[in-house]
Amino acid sequence: MRARFVDNGNGLSMHVLEAGWEGGERPMALLLHGFPEIAYSWRMVLPALAAAGYHVVAPDQRGYGRTTGWKAGYDDDLSPFFMLNLVRDIVGLVAALGRRSVAAVIGHDYGSPVAAVCALVRPDVFRSVVLMSAPFGGPPPMLPDPAAGPGMAAGLSNADLGRDLAALDRPRKHYQWYYSTRPAERDMLDCPEGVHAFLRAYFHMKSADWTANRPHPLAAWRADEMAKLPTYYVMDLDRDMPATVRPEMPGAAEIAACRWLPDEALAVYAGEYERIGFQGGLQWYRVVTGGHWARELRTFAGRAIDVPSAFIAGSSDWGIHQKPGEFEAMQNRGLADLRGVHLLDGAGHWVQQEQAERVSALLVDFLGATG
Repeated sequence: MRARFVDNGNGLSMHVLEAGWEGGERPMALLLHGFPEIAYSWRMVLPALAAAGYHVVAPDQRGYGRTTGWKAGYDDDLSPFFMLNLVRDIVGLVAALGRRSVAAVIGHDYGSPVAAVCALVRPDVFRSVVLMSAPFGGPPPMLPDPAAGPGMAAGLSNADLGRDLAALDRPRKHYQWYYSTRPAERDMLDCPEGVHAFLRAYFHMKSADWTANRPHPLAAWRADEMAKLPTYYVMDLDRDMPATVRPEMPGAAEIAACRWLPDEALAVYAGEYERIGFQGGLQWYRVVTGGHWARELRTFAGRAIDVPSAFIAGSSDWGIHQKPGEFEAMQNRGLADLRGVHLLDGAGHWVQQEQAERVSALLVDFLGATG
């Protein structure tokens, strides 16, 4: 693997990790990370895809890592983080890499909706797509769909849901609304245990190593249903995120046994977030809760992703069901050429790290069948 910087023509000098660049015009695959990750989260997948004959590129996305050219103060303009501009970032990267198209765009967590919209709006550039952990049920309708149930159209921009969660007997709040608040970044950067320990507890609690993760579908976008999510998704009203995950901090023996995220790997994440802060990633949540992504994507209402697609997640990942109905909508209408849905035992939310070999094998099979 190597690291370098690429001018994407959309204002960014994008820091990328890549493998398999030698030997001419190999088919290319792009890997898009989520939060709180960076390109490094693909460290175990990059060499596997390169060994299978692909030129593989993983960028630090806008607001993350060593990519520069973005601003993310809480009072700065949010529009650079609107969905279609994030897609422009990736289209620009493809062009800067000298390609007119790529074999696949593959996204995890918040990289998943970016990958999905890349394939939705530019199928000529992104010839297939793999989504991980975060389903994509298609663009929202232009007009509310009565059959979808209360709250579905508004989703996470629905302020009534926040009020209803706060009014529960055990008052709660949704993590994306919390991440949209001004104190969220300082809560994480200045937490008493430090960024490294905070991230250890956060990654642990959302993984299959935390045995309380037993996801199942939720019936509706109602506060009583959403409150069934773990507290890292629907938090206690009076707690910040470090206080939420702190009680689940793994012990020294469990940390030493964690092969998918040893301390030296976690230190890479911690070092980057200590250096640049979290606000670049948190801007993405503010765009969602502000309704901006939904308003943009209504332009494409009624369209499905029609390039070959697949979905991969951990069977212990609540991210599959955190948006009621989305997983089902993805399979029924969002992905018109869905080639497989794979829920891997032994993985939670960080599937490409927790089960890197199995994810890599699935990707190689998918790319071989669609290329």
